[in-house]
Amino acid sequence: MKVIIAGSTGFVATELIHQALAHPKVTSIVVLGRREISLPPNAGAKLKSIICHDFENYSDSIKAELAEADACIWTIAVTPSKSKLVAWEEVCKISRDYAVTAIETISQLRHDRPTSGFRFIYISGVAAERDPSKKPLIMGDYCLMRGEAETRILKCAQESKGTVEACVAKPGLIEDSSKTGMLSKAVRSVGTAVLGLPKVDLQEISAALLDQVVNGFDKDTLENEDLVRIGQRSLRGMGK
Repeated sequence: MKVIIAGSTGFVATELIHQALAHPKVTSIVVLGRREISLPPNAGAKLKSIICHDFENYSDSIKAELAEADACIWTIAVTPSKSKLVAWEEVCKISRDYAVTAIETISQLRHDRPTSGFRFIYISGVAAERDPSKKPLIMGDYCLMRGEAETRILKCAQESKGTVEACVAKPGLIEDSSKTGMLSKAVRSVGTAVLGLPKVDLQEISAALLDQVVNGFDKDTLENEDLVRIGQRSLRGMGK
């Protein structure tokens, strides 16, 4: 199975690459990013890093990679904590428009292969809201923007009539249990106690995302508890 990981150096993308390299059913990994990554020692011929200069107008070579792949896990976004440091138009473009363009492009490329469903996972967030009338009090515009991305991605898949399948992952606070520093613990405590965010471990969400693209989607929207459940099940199956 050939899997595209959109995003190269991010928190989740890094763990996804690590797990995908060890996954027996993932035979090829293509990492799309704005810069080439340093290949892990165990990468071999299984991993290819490709620079994408424009996520709104793909080159023919990148289109060829998308056309030949079986799935894509989309990790690219401006996080809520960094969104105030970036112009709003840029936040929307990176967090919503890039992903929508990707699934629309894939749908067009796969139109002539209707029997071969392409699986696309968009990583959103637990606070994303698809209903404009339910705008959250905290970071409302950001949450609605992410909710709009979810709606457009799922609609694109529905309209593809099976050519593309889509799934939205809505994690809460993603924590790396291997990081035990005081600052890391403090951030987790604030997120869970003050903001009331559910938690999912970095290894769990990565295992869950890979499980879903390899074995098929449980449903089109995976809440935090779903990601924890699927991730723990998958890690147990791998003896971790």
